[in-house]
Amino acid sequence: MTEKILEPKKGIPVLILLLILLILTLVLFIWGIRQVGNGSSLVGILLMALGALGFIATLISFAGLKVVGPQEALVLTLFGNYTGTIREPGFYFVNPFSTGVNPAAKTKLGQSGDVDGGGKQSKIMISGSDSSVQVEAPGKKISLKIMTLNNAKQKVNDVLGNPVEIGIAVMWRVKDTAKAVFEVDNFKEYLSLQADSAVRSIVKIYPYDVAPGIDTTGDGLADEGSLRGSTNIVAERIRQEIQNRVEEAGLEVIEARITYLAYAQEIAAAMLQRQQASAIIDARKMIVDGAVGMVEMAIDKLNENGVVELDEERKAAMVSNLLVVLVGSKDAQPIVNSGSLY
Repeated sequence: MTEKILEPKKGIPVLILLLILLILTLVLFIWGIRQVGNGSSLVGILLMALGALGFIATLISFAGLKVVGPQEALVLTLFGNYTGTIREPGFYFVNPFSTGVNPAAKTKLGQSGDVDGGGKQSKIMISGSDSSVQVEAPGKKISLKIMTLNNAKQKVNDVLGNPVEIGIAVMWRVKDTAKAVFEVDNFKEYLSLQADSAVRSIVKIYPYDVAPGIDTTGDGLADEGSLRGSTNIVAERIRQEIQNRVEEAGLEVIEARITYLAYAQEIAAAMLQRQQASAIIDARKMIVDGAVGMVEMAIDKLNENGVVELDEERKAAMVSNLLVVLVGSKDAQPIVNSGSLY
């Protein structure tokens, strides 16, 4: 269904006209009463009937006055047929029998911008007390503002089968009000469910950390993509996946962001030990590389300056001692040799 933009009549002139008609019908009704009192029963009854019908018709016409605020839209139907959408803010008059439609008016997803849909709040005072009760009437206006959907964290298995907890925030807005209202049952719930489905569809392609032999781009070649290291790329793929799913609902997904990412609790401790072991191995490798370089430099300097000549056995002993000192995790305790080298 295609959105039709309505350009209804301005409400102020109609409001003034209705107020004038309301006064005239009251005057007509009172005049009819006076005519009955003066003996003109038939004329008086006709005047009273016309005044009463006019008064009722005028009151019904007041229902056609609509107020649309900035960044709001009102979808109208007349006897079940879609008549159009008012998008421009202002005070308008439409067919009093037109009905505003918003199936998601009462749906609250705990998201920013999730307003009452234009509903008014009425305050009811409880007699005998100072307290008051706020009664919120559900409105039918659709917000066109950018809203943020912050879905609950969900547990998903990555490409290696490891359970991962992930949460996303989706920035979205209604682009086509007709599709949002008539193509899906409830566009807010529809967006939330499609966001969950899109997250599961994308996360299962990636490992949590970089893993060998994993193809995350679909080109048949292994790459270094991961949930932790390619956050922006993953978020963009999730956004595009959600957009493809909600296009038919008239929604526009502006941005998607990963707000929470961690291993599930049942494997978090084991994965932490794995990361610690990997960090220790990397650190040891760096220490060994540096120690070997320092030993090579020390032997070259001794040979270059002719400080002492060492045979292969003494070089091996010197290398062993230096590596123990440089690589060891504790400070070495030196022993001074006061005798001959040999």
